[in-house]
Amino acid sequence: MSYPKVILKPGKEKSVQRRHPWVFSGAVYGVSQELHDGEMVDVVDANNKHLATGYFSDRGSIVVRILTFGKESFDTNFWADRLKSAWELRLKLLKLEETNAFRLIHGEGDGIPGLIIDYYDKNWVLQAHSSGIYFQMEAIADAIKTNFADYCETIYCKSSGTLPNTGKDFFLHGDKPETVAKENNILFAVNWVEGQKTGFFLDQRDNRKLLAHYAHGKRVLNTFCYTGGFSIYAMSAGAQLVTSVDISEKAVALAERNMELNYDDCNHEAVASDVFDFLKEHNQQYDLIVLDPPAFAKNIKSKHTATQAYKRLNIAGLKSLAPKGILFTFSCSQVIDDVLFYNTIAAAAIETGRNIRVLHKLSQGPDHPTNIYHPEGHYLKGLVLYVE
Repeated sequence: MSYPKVILKPGKEKSVQRRHPWVFSGAVYGVSQELHDGEMVDVVDANNKHLATGYFSDRGSIVVRILTFGKESFDTNFWADRLKSAWELRLKLLKLEETNAFRLIHGEGDGIPGLIIDYYDKNWVLQAHSSGIYFQMEAIADAIKTNFADYCETIYCKSSGTLPNTGKDFFLHGDKPETVAKENNILFAVNWVEGQKTGFFLDQRDNRKLLAHYAHGKRVLNTFCYTGGFSIYAMSAGAQLVTSVDISEKAVALAERNMELNYDDCNHEAVASDVFDFLKEHNQQYDLIVLDPPAFAKNIKSKHTATQAYKRLNIAGLKSLAPKGILFTFSCSQVIDDVLFYNTIAAAAIETGRNIRVLHKLSQGPDHPTNIYHPEGHYLKGLVLYVE
């Protein structure tokens, strides 16, 4: 099947030939006909040679997000094939009897730019980051129901936050709004209708498990706690006490609920507060602190402001850390790369004058893979610091 063409300028085909899944506006010579947002297109070089197939966007600098390269065709089996491939990989990474909550499709990392699918114990939450994917939601849901019938109770599209002008939230199958999912045999209540993102932050699974290694007997502070993931892992490892802080009262209530799902009686305090204010106003020192803020930089224009915010936050966190303490610090801002994040934390460390060693460099979990041809897919950066 052929589609309307996006024609590249001479020499601009090299990026596509290297399998980068984006075509930018500056590379485009013209189009074969008038195109609409989300329409399927073929990408051809200046000599009309077919290079790829994807969907067109009239918003922003990315004109085409590529689904298939070269002679690989986009056909009725495309969604099923991609889903099966992703599912097979996750079964190699995880044991469903221990962990039934994971990311199944991570956009470009799984060969479907613009699509996120998070799986919560037979419940599928789909999120479109482009119109082209949003228009395919019914076809994707059909592929799920046909090929994963034994693992599918609910399919929910949650795209109003990622496509604010056109995207809507609705059920594609079933009507269940929440479940209790399992991660490394720890229970979490997940509500994909009312919760942030798809209901839970799955990318920190391995980092939460690492934190448990350090938490036994420690006084732990988990900031920007959301549903309390790090807090519950700390308690599972025998933390002396855990304090969870988030500006959202709804998030704090979720953290408390999740703690109660796992422990009837434990030394846990959940506080609804601005994290900067909490760190400034509380003199208690902690043995282990987690700084996992939302993205401070949404775009390149806010990069400088974001780095200053990360620096202030980490200075405050380091000041609240007891001698020989452990700091887990993160950035999920895509425009803040690993080097800039490291240098920002180093600048915060210099301000404190303390002797600090890097124990681990962290990233997103393997169910959030990065396409080797698309390094932009790497977004989560973290450091574990030992602070004397």
